[in-house]
Amino acid sequence: MQDYKEEFIEFMVNAGVLKFGEFTLKSGRKSPFFMNAGLYTTGSQLERLGEFYARAIHDRYGLDFDVLFGPAYKGIPLAVATVTAISRLYGKDVRYCCNRKEVKDHGDTGILLGAKLQDGDRVVIIEDVTTSGASMAETVPILRAQADVQILGLIVSLDRMEKGRVSEKSALAEISELYGFETEAIVSMADVTEYLTRIPVGGEYVINAEIRQALDDYYKEYGAH
Repeated sequence: MQDYKEEFIEFMVNAGVLKFGEFTLKSGRKSPFFMNAGLYTTGSQLERLGEFYARAIHDRYGLDFDVLFGPAYKGIPLAVATVTAISRLYGKDVRYCCNRKEVKDHGDTGILLGAKLQDGDRVVIIEDVTTSGASMAETVPILRAQADVQILGLIVSLDRMEKGRVSEKSALAEISELYGFETEAIVSMADVTEYLTRIPVGGEYVINAEIRQALDDYYKEYGAH
């Protein structure tokens, strides 16, 4: 595992974004972990977060794309932070684009904010985490309705590695199969579990024997295959 991935795991824990315990998800599942990217709230956190995304995008997709698209609402700061980091780390100017939840009918009209999409644009979508893939059912039609774009892929921060909506495959695998573009995460829960089981953070082992057992039981029931 690359150094920046290990740094990202510690970053999530230290920021309080990734927590372990017992949580009820929107789906009704009882999960032994929970991630909330909305808890990245400071300038320094967003700066570092953008750098982690930029490195993962560079590793998987390179820099031969035109637009980074962040679905409203959480995708908006992610897109801004990441295109800024790409410029700073790699000297490449990538446009960012986001959608509004409601179409604006005055001033800067339309459903998009940021860069306007153009025919032929190569687009990477950025999100925080994908559990079911439901957000892509909204995002992909928006993109394709605005221009004849090529969607290269989706980047998320954490692959939960759970069954998707319609199969035993993960949500990311389902998205790739359904829409025909690649998917990637900065880290997977397998990466997180392996690292936090053997490496202490802040002097403590975040995943102890009890949490490890809860994770194993959870993935026996809900893990992707």
